[in-house]
Amino acid sequence: MEKGQLPIFAELTLADTEDSIAKTAGKFTGTDNPRHLRVINSLLVRPRKREEIDRIAGASNGPELIAELRRRGLRTPCQRTPGIDRDGCPIKFGVYEFDSDDRRKLNAWLRLRDAA
Repeated sequence: MEKGQLPIFAELTLADTEDSIAKTAGKFTGTDNPRHLRVINSLLVRPRKREEIDRIAGASNGPELIAELRRRGLRTPCQRTPGIDRDGCPIKFGVYEFDSDDRRKLNAWLRLRDAA
C-alpha cells in the first residue's frame, strides 16, 4: 500500500472488478423486482439514455439499477455518446442496451418463467 492510501482502496483494482463481472456474466439469474422488469422490457425494445432508465424504472439512480442487473448476469453495455448540454458544452451521455448475449439470456429466462 502506498503512503497515504486508504486500505479499502488498496484492495480494489480494476482487475478484481472485471473478474467479478466475468463470474456473474454466465447465466441471468432472473428477477421479480418491478423496476428491473420495467427496464428490461424497455431495453428489449431499444437502447435507452440514462435519464430514460430513471423515468422508466421510477427511480433516480438508473446506473445502480443497471449494476444490479449486471450482478444478476447481464452485460448491459453502456455506450458513451457525444452530445451538447443545455449550456452548449460538449458532453458524453450514456446509452444502455442489451447485446446479443443479453437477449439470448433474457429469452431463455422468459421461457423458463412463462413455463412455470
